[in-house]
Amino acid sequence: MNYYEDIEIGRRQSFGRYEVTREEVLEFANKYDPQAFHLDDEAAAKTHFGRISASGWHTCAMTMAMMVENMKTSKQAGLGSPGIDNLRWKKPVYPGDTLRVESEVIEKRRSQSRRDMGIFKSKAQVFNQNDEVVLEMVSNGLIAVRNPEASIED
Repeated sequence: MNYYEDIEIGRRQSFGRYEVTREEVLEFANKYDPQAFHLDDEAAAKTHFGRISASGWHTCAMTMAMMVENMKTSKQAGLGSPGIDNLRWKKPVYPGDTLRVESEVIEKRRSQSRRDMGIFKSKAQVFNQNDEVVLEMVSNGLIAVRNPEASIED
C-alpha cells in the first residue's frame, strides 16, 4: 500500500485508456447535461463543435474513472478529495476519441487537524488519441498516513 510518506513531489505518472462511445455521450448528456450540441447531430453541426461532443462534466467523470483505476492498481491509500482548485476544458471530446491521463504531484502536506491524513496536489492533463490536451485540472487528494504518531514535520 502506498501512503502519504511514499508520495514524492515531482512524481509523474501516465495512465488510463478510455474509449469514448456515442452511446455513453448521449446517455450522460440526456441525464446530466441535456444541451442540444450533446444530443442532436443537426444542432451540434451548427455550433463551434461541428458535431456531437461529450459534456465537459462527462469528460471529468471519464477522467475520474481512469484515476480511480490507477489508484487501485498502484494500491494508493486514498481517502477521497476535498476538491479541485482549477479545471479547464481545453478541447472538445468526441465519440470515437480515446483518452489518457498524465499527472504530476506538485505539493504535499500533513493535515493539521487529522494526524492520520495527508493532502497532496496533482496537476493532471487528459489527452486524446492525437496527443491534444482536452482537460487540465489541479486536484487535491487525501491519503492515509502510514504512521500518524510521527511528528507533522516528518
